Amino acid sequence: MKTRYDDLDEYMTDLKAEIDRNPDCANHLYNLGMAYLSRRDFVEAENAFLEALRRSPRLAEAYVQLGGICLHRGDLDGCLNYNKEAANARPRFAVAWGNIGFVHLQKGEAREAVTAFTKALKWDPRFIQAMASLGVAHHMLGELDAAIRVSEQVLALEPGFGPARNNLALAWLDKGDKEKAREQAKLARECGFEVAPEVLAELGLTEQKV
Repeated sequence: MKTRYDDLDEYMTDLKAEIDRNPDCANHLYNLGMAYLSRRDFVEAENAFLEALRRSPRLAEAYVQLGGICLHRGDLDGCLNYNKEAANARPRFAVAWGNIGFVHLQKGEAREAVTAFTKALKWDPRFIQAMASLGVAHHMLGELDAAIRVSEQVLALEPGFGPARNNLALAWLDKGDKEKAREQAKLARECGFEVAPEVLAELGLTEQKV
């Protein structure tokens, strides 16, 4: 977390003093929560974000951070609900929609994930992670042409994005074109992405290192 302070303790002390002087300032409480997160003190961070929301119930970023804390605890439903609150507070908040899509993907709810990622990209057309994850969701649904199209859109923006190369490898493999799949798997590895061993074996690429 970057601040104008060299010392995090000093920064937090000043924040707490500001909160004492102005206890209704949600932004100071949110910043305090972020400082606690940088210390990985999730309990105190959660308390600070909840206090921020009591002062400003439409502070969408605080809902997103609470969702992240839930995810850290393995609570997918909690993460989903907090990000839905964030999207309700700010419907054009692409990050919240991206997180909603991610949770649906983790829960195997690919159709719901497609809807959420599409909304994320509506508000941020260059949201690379959401775009790549949309490709994964299409693949889960068996919509291979859509998965390929979206993954190629990712690579048009970020040619070195390994997950999109991997998505293409999987889609081409499922379409029966091993040559294209092999090419994309090689490129994914060159980008530093660890392709699944079973995929490498099927493509005759048994060594992970390139």
